[in-house]
Amino acid sequence: MQYFLKEEMPLVKGGCVKRFKEHLNPRNSRIVALNKPTSVENKQWYFRRYIKVLPNAGEIVFFDRSWYNRAVVEPVMGFCTKEQYLKFMTQVPEFEHLLYEDRLIIIKFWFSISKEEQKKRFDSRLKNKLKQWKFSPVDLKGQELWEDYTHYKEEMFSKTHNGFSPWIIVKTNDKKNARLESMRYVLSQFDYPKKGESGIPLSPDPNVILRYHRNVVQIDI
Repeated sequence: MQYFLKEEMPLVKGGCVKRFKEHLNPRNSRIVALNKPTSVENKQWYFRRYIKVLPNAGEIVFFDRSWYNRAVVEPVMGFCTKEQYLKFMTQVPEFEHLLYEDRLIIIKFWFSISKEEQKKRFDSRLKNKLKQWKFSPVDLKGQELWEDYTHYKEEMFSKTHNGFSPWIIVKTNDKKNARLESMRYVLSQFDYPKKGESGIPLSPDPNVILRYHRNVVQIDI
């Protein structure tokens, strides 16, 4: 059973998920992009709405954002209480370990870009009338609250990175390169028929694809 969990810096996620998905069999792969929790969901166990969309046997699920909203975006933007945040940070490693024990393969990507690159992408999107709808109030706060995001991001890495569901950092401002190298990483993790016969290197660039280590001083570019 294969399960890809994705969480990225703003303005990277959707396009990368699309590139991963576009040539896969739609019968056994799908994208999950949950909306804001309803009033009913807000009173339920936080992970409940995610459990309902987990993959079936032999299926790949891409999360365009995930439960890790509660680790970074929600505390920065005041969308959750401190108690809810602390409870999540305690429960999420245990929750992911249960998935791992049930043979789900979890791949967590963090696409790291510089503050300057993020602003460049924000400005480009705001100028494009066909893409303005993608820009949210949360995105608007991305630059202003950069240091707060960095703090919670580092807390997330240090408390939720482990052997059974490690964080994989994709560190480059080049959007195409980030997508290609993340695909190489995924392909390198599995055995499948005719693997390597295309002649295209499957080993990701170690300067772009980095496994998080607690002694890393600076993640972002």
